[in-house]
Amino acid sequence: MNRKTLMLTLLIAVAPGMAMSASVYKWTDDNGVTHYGDRQPVGASSETVNVRSGTSSGSDSSRTSPQQRLNELQEQQQKKAERENETAVEAARRKQREANCETARANLEIIESNARIRIEENGEQRYLAPEEIAEQKLKFEEVVAENCGPEPQK
Repeated sequence: MNRKTLMLTLLIAVAPGMAMSASVYKWTDDNGVTHYGDRQPVGASSETVNVRSGTSSGSDSSRTSPQQRLNELQEQQQKKAERENETAVEAARRKQREANCETARANLEIIESNARIRIEENGEQRYLAPEEIAEQKLKFEEVVAENCGPEPQK
């Protein structure tokens, strides 16, 4: 038990030095205990041990951390959501233009086909004067021109 404790203590003490040193030596003393050190022992034969530090050389700069990959993935998902939202907004805008166009064309057709147009104002019904009809016709023609043609470019 005493030898195992001594060996474990020795390994724990030597391990940081082994990781940092250029060469590590291994030897066995007269009592049969194996020792490790960064200096070659005097009066005992030793062998050099190849120690690996656990990090590969040159791969640190090309490899991204998991946090960086997560951030990149979140950015990609956010951009995708923005594009989908933008296309949804564009689709809603297109549907609104189509509805405006259809309504304006129907109103324009009614104005052109009827000589007298009746409206309700303040709970009372009245007929539009010819000037009012011409004004409404111009207004609906503008709405048709604005909504029924090709979409304006941004």
